[in-house]
Formats: sequence, C-alpha cells, structure tokens
Amino acid sequence: MKRIGMLTSGGDCQALNAAMRGVAKCIFHSGEDVEMYGFLEGYKGLIYGNFRMLTPADFSGVLTKGGTFLGSSRTPFKQIREPDENGLDKVEAMKQNYYKLRLDCLVILGGNGTHKTANLLRTEGLNVVTLPKTIDNDLWGTDMTFGFQSAVNIATDAIDCIHTTAASHGRVFIVEVMGHKVGYLTLNAGIAGGADIILIPEIPYDIKKVIDKIEERNKNGSKFTILAVAEGAISKADAKLSKKEYKEKMKNYKYPSVSYEIAAKIQEKTGYDVRVTVPGHTQRGGSPCPYDRVFASRLGSEAGKLILKGEYGFMVGYKNREIVKVPLEEVAGKLKMVSPDASIVKEAKLLGISFGD
Repeated sequence: MKRIGMLTSGGDCQALNAAMRGVAKCIFHSGEDVEMYGFLEGYKGLIYGNFRMLTPADFSGVLTKGGTFLGSSRTPFKQIREPDENGLDKVEAMKQNYYKLRLDCLVILGGNGTHKTANLLRTEGLNVVTLPKTIDNDLWGTDMTFGFQSAVNIATDAIDCIHTTAASHGRVFIVEVMGHKVGYLTLNAGIAGGADIILIPEIPYDIKKVIDKIEERNKNGSKFTILAVAEGAISKADAKLSKKEYKEKMKNYKYPSVSYEIAAKIQEKTGYDVRVTVPGHTQRGGSPCPYDRVFASRLGSEAGKLILKGEYGFMVGYKNREIVKVPLEEVAGKLKMVSPDASIVKEAKLLGISFGD
C-alpha cells in the first residue's frame, strides 16, 4: 500500500485544486492500494498534525474551482528552523508526523519559499515530489507555473477596462499589478492589455523618461496613457541605494505603494490628471483559465506517475514545451527573473512600449 500526504503552501492561486486532482486521479486510477492524507493550511498542518484522509470524492468537481480545498498559509523558510511560541521544533515535528502516518511520499504544491522548505525536508530524509505554483512565474527550473496564465488574464482584463475610461476623460491611468521581485505578470499583462508604459522590478525606471513618453503621446494626439506597474517597480535612484539605505528610506515612505508615488510625481511635473487602479488579490482569485486547467492536470498526472515509480526528490516542471522532472536542489533558493535583454522586452520596445529606462 502507498501512503501519500499532500499540502498546498504559500499564497493561493488558480489551479491548485486542478493540480491536486491530477495527482489523485493518476494514483487512484493506477489500481494500487492507496491511502491519501491532506494536510490543512500548508506546512502548519504538517507541523501540528492537522490532516484528514482524502478519497476520490474529494477530487470530484474541483477542476474549475480556484483556491485550494486544503487551505494554505505562509510559513517563512527563514523561520522554519526557529521553535514556535511553545518551543516546538517545527522541522522535527514535520518529520514525526510524516513517520506517524507511515507516508511513502509528500506531494507539495507551492512557490519559492515552499520549495526551499520542501528541499530541506528532502535533505532530512523525507520523500518529496513538488508542483510549481505561483502567479509570478518566478520559479527556477520551469518555463511556466500554474496560476500564472489565469492571473495574466485577470490583470489584462483590468487594463482593458481602464482603456475606455482613460480615453473618455483623457487621463493617465496606472494599473498596479502583483509582483514584488519579478515582473513576468506585469510584462505579459501590459503587452496583452496595450499598456503604453510597463515598469518592472528588473528594469529600474527614470521618472523623467516615463513623463517623456506621456508627453510624446500627448503631442501625437493621444490624450491618455496607461501604465502597467509592478508592485516591486523601483526607480534608478532607489536601485542604487544599499539595502540598509533603502530600508531606512522606506521607514518614512508616505505612499501606499510605488504606483501612488509615480502618480504623484507625474501629476506634480505635468499637471495631468492621474488615477491609480489596484486589482490586488483578484489576480489570485476566481476559476482557473482553460490553459491552467490543462497545464495543472498534466503536471499533476506526471507527479502521480513519479510517485508510482518511486522517483522522489523532484519538482515536476515544464521546459521547451515538455513536462520534465527537475531535482529539487536545483530549484530551491533560486529566482527566475525577467532579463532586461530578453526577446520579449526587446519586442515590446519595438511596439513603442516604454520601460522608463
């Protein structure tokens, strides 16, 4: 008999349920005798032994549902070795709950921090298979993560909706897209939504260049401008600061986010009417798009196949349009970022899009 544990960790996104369904369907349809346990609220469930047995019925009707029926939570990797408020050794507790249930494997769905902890558990002797979840598409070792395309669709819809009101009133509109460290989501949604300016963390911006683009459009008869701005967009001046200096500056930061700072500076220097729209957590919510349903199902079934074959210590990823298995030690602790020299950036510039650089 195979005994399998499963959990979803970190920020939620679309297609987590679809991916778990893919794993379960593959394993339950294999003909093997199987017991499956779902740990509730991510690593918290594994630490404190909060779980329930899962049956095929739990995976019925979940393909189209967003979120995760197991619940999720953030358990920062940098705190995973620290005892909890009652002195509990979290890593040891996770191991003990794994062994108490006599698990053959843990299936872990998550992003960067989740994969660091998954790799730690692997080095502690647990059998682990992971799946790449994040709307940021910033996981090393895979060209695509599930949740990304659904989030692109939602962010693009937000930009689409802004076009009519921006054009009607002749305003400058900033749409703030999720992405603290990496700009894949903003870049793709910005291109798809016809944004005139795209600001991402990997390409520090010069506010003068941003304003020049707005003025150029105005001079050419375009009375409105749309900016797609990543949460983590940073100016060239701030990018030159040391971590300590930047942290000190942010202590007295008077804006809700960088988008509001950019809006204030544009308005101050040009007198134009500027509005900020923040789609926020809508980008994580709702039903997964068809692409993500298919993609997550494929990844899940391949993870199920690895488990049935007893191949552990891998993330199931996607490279060059093929599903691949990537050693966890190659994934953990690495961030996949947008290269300023990437072809998609160069092509966006050929379309006349400014990156403020």
